Amino acid sequence: MTHLCVSIYVNDLQQAKRDLALAAERGADLAELRLDTFTDENAIGQLISQSPIPVIATVRSKEEGGKSELDDIHRLALLNVAGEAGASYLDIEFASILDNGWSGPAKPRSQRPGWIYSSHNFVSRPANLHQLMIDLAHSNADISKIAWQARSIRDNIEAFDLMLQRHKPTIAICMGEAGMISRILAKKFGAFVSFASLDSGSPTAPGQVSIEDLKRVYRWDAQQLDTRVYGVVGNPIAHSMSPAVHNAAFDYVQYNGVYVPLLVESSYEAFKAFMESFLEFEPLMLSGLSITIPHKEHALAYLKIGRSKIEPLAEQIGAVNTIVISRDGSRYDLEGLNTDYAAILDSITAALQITREQLQDYRVAVIGAGGTGRTAVAALAHYGATVVVYNRTRERAEKLADEFNSKTGKVISAPLEKLCDSCCQIYINTTSVGMHPNTNATPFGNFPPAITDAHLVFDTIYNPLETRLLRYAKSRGAKTINGLEMFVRQAAAQFQAWTGQSAPLNMMRQVVTNRLRK
Repeated sequence: MTHLCVSIYVNDLQQAKRDLALAAERGADLAELRLDTFTDENAIGQLISQSPIPVIATVRSKEEGGKSELDDIHRLALLNVAGEAGASYLDIEFASILDNGWSGPAKPRSQRPGWIYSSHNFVSRPANLHQLMIDLAHSNADISKIAWQARSIRDNIEAFDLMLQRHKPTIAICMGEAGMISRILAKKFGAFVSFASLDSGSPTAPGQVSIEDLKRVYRWDAQQLDTRVYGVVGNPIAHSMSPAVHNAAFDYVQYNGVYVPLLVESSYEAFKAFMESFLEFEPLMLSGLSITIPHKEHALAYLKIGRSKIEPLAEQIGAVNTIVISRDGSRYDLEGLNTDYAAILDSITAALQITREQLQDYRVAVIGAGGTGRTAVAALAHYGATVVVYNRTRERAEKLADEFNSKTGKVISAPLEKLCDSCCQIYINTTSVGMHPNTNATPFGNFPPAITDAHLVFDTIYNPLETRLLRYAKSRGAKTINGLEMFVRQAAAQFQAWTGQSAPLNMMRQVVTNRLRK
């Protein structure tokens, strides 16, 4: 069994009692009490003896990321006080055990707390990692714990392997944002415990996830060894809505999967190294990926080299935002898709109540020549629309227009300052202008086109749900589409490609709406 443990830094007795009650209320199995600067023995005894859930007591040294200024002898004495008060486990650094030649617990396990020998490196992976794990395995610790600052997301594979190959109950943690998945997936790999924060504002270590997110977003209670893993690959990735949306959808249809954030450095080389290490680690059961900035072009390049199946439209667009991984034991096949394409088309045609083929009767302004702009141009041109590309850099707009002109529809470019003279019926903003926190900005600038109730304005931004651009369009009577619709539709297409099941579209839409309104 993997325990879910909330880490609590003890500042005073009442705060710690309150936090223990909240940890129990939120579903924690254990609480780690960080006693680094709280040394009142009577208060510690009261706190532990009255705790509503079992306790791990820790007095972390400064050398390993804590705040305690006590020497090893006094820290050990304080831990023994906690043990006598009823703590279930006591955590002390393995280095302190070795430095002081302590022989470890004298009483049999049934008569004492469990001892966790731990090692922390807040700089990088220990050079002697595997020897350290061997030494911990052969020590008289009841539980081995090792934590290190992840150099990249690939360090997590080593942590997963340490959990699987354990000789005694083991905790293996990669710290930092790149190491979050070692905490999220600890239950899948049979770790003794995973540490969570009480809330998002009180982590006691880098990359710690709140207990609410572990249980409600990352499907902690549903995870098993055979749970399939999916994720969103990008940089940055911390604020992605995708984990909440896909995990809620997995819950809704009772699918045995979990979806996680995968922070991968921005280069193609980093993406390639991530793919090769994560695909080859069979116990992970990596089964599908969402690809976001800056890796959509990297994903296409990687799939081409491997001669994987690529959706023709994704290849034409030059970007992949979805990878389907079909597994049969150690064998796997990859397929690259672009679900943004259909999401853009379906959002527009649903709003106008027309078919895709009827887009040939429309003139569309696409603002922005980046990845989403490129996808919009390709999709609209394919169905015969006349497309005008506006971009801050005119040369980039011209290049995009030339690439897709006359494929089916007509594609031209125009200077951004001429947008006010546009005679288009549909306007699509594919830039980040107006995104949180810069919500007062608008891609129309100070000279907007003459929008009326005959127009449709589509902003691919979904935070905020209603941008300044959309407020302006509504005030002029125009139909509007926010980025939520595109986001949910592309996510639904991914879900169906991965699971073979229809996506709960309305529920997914509600999840995003609720999170944006918090």
